[in-house]
Amino acid sequence: MKRNMKQWAADQIAAKTKKAIPVLSFPSTSLMGISVDDLIRSSENQARGMKLIAERVDSGASLSMMDLSVEAEAFGSQIQFTEGEVPTVTGSIVKSLEDAEALNVPEVGRGRTGIYIEAIRKAVTLITDRPVFAGVIGPFSLAGRLMDVGEALVNCITEPEMVHAVLRKTTDFLKAYIKAYKKTGAGGVVVAEPLTGLLSPELAEIFSEPYMREITGAVQDDEFIVVYHNCGSNTVLMIDSILRTGAAGFHFGNAIKMADMMPHIPMDRFAMGNVDPASQFRNGAPGSVYEKTLQIMGECCEKFPNFIISSGCDIPPLSSWDNIDAFFKAVKAYYSGS
Repeated sequence: MKRNMKQWAADQIAAKTKKAIPVLSFPSTSLMGISVDDLIRSSENQARGMKLIAERVDSGASLSMMDLSVEAEAFGSQIQFTEGEVPTVTGSIVKSLEDAEALNVPEVGRGRTGIYIEAIRKAVTLITDRPVFAGVIGPFSLAGRLMDVGEALVNCITEPEMVHAVLRKTTDFLKAYIKAYKKTGAGGVVVAEPLTGLLSPELAEIFSEPYMREITGAVQDDEFIVVYHNCGSNTVLMIDSILRTGAAGFHFGNAIKMADMMPHIPMDRFAMGNVDPASQFRNGAPGSVYEKTLQIMGECCEKFPNFIISSGCDIPPLSSWDNIDAFFKAVKAYYSGS
């Protein structure tokens, strides 16, 4: 369903009572009685899972999962599949400038990218009462998976030409990939750039910002917005660079306090976060999730109208639905004053 997403974003900021927007998709496996592997290999399961979640929770939008292995797999990386866990990238396929220059930009649809695009196409037809957001990895975070995460951070200092060569290709692929999502009728995309959070602010300005800015400029318009995600601990320090990406909204992990971040966010753009997905949703208890949610909302909601409560990152597959339900109960309780 097409809608004016810039107006939607403005409406979220203006609303006195806001709906939570957690990154909630993987726990659909327990609702359907299927494995993570069943989910990531089936567009039907992904769309059906998103629909079941949308029926269960009163969220402001339906966000697809952050599977940050999909794009690297399309480039040819080896992927490790572990039962009950999100897939991960192993090894590296770019070790030199020559490798970077020889790297082929894959066609959109290669590997599981076609499954994920089709999943959003189906989800948009099933979920019409709120926007559906696709999820992709960011350009530097993808480059890091192709080079090896540790090596990528070092290469920014020792082999900057190689890093830029890889970034050129990851950016070209991501622009095409996101445009394919845009054609499905999705309302936007969450671009996860967590590896940038390990860079210094100065290096982030060089190796992430210009490429993210290019992506945003290529895909964002009135009917499709970009939400930038970064779960690093340096995000407050690099916020000026993050804002220059031009994203309509932002999502931050629990390595920072949202109360420290929100003063830096312009009032015409929203920011979301950041109940810990690991210690709370996955390993906490309903009571602790409830209290943590209320704590963050108490620190941010009244002072910052452009704040929206969310998880700090993707909620893990094996998270308890009692914990997830407690999160939404806390949101309801905060706004009702009970």
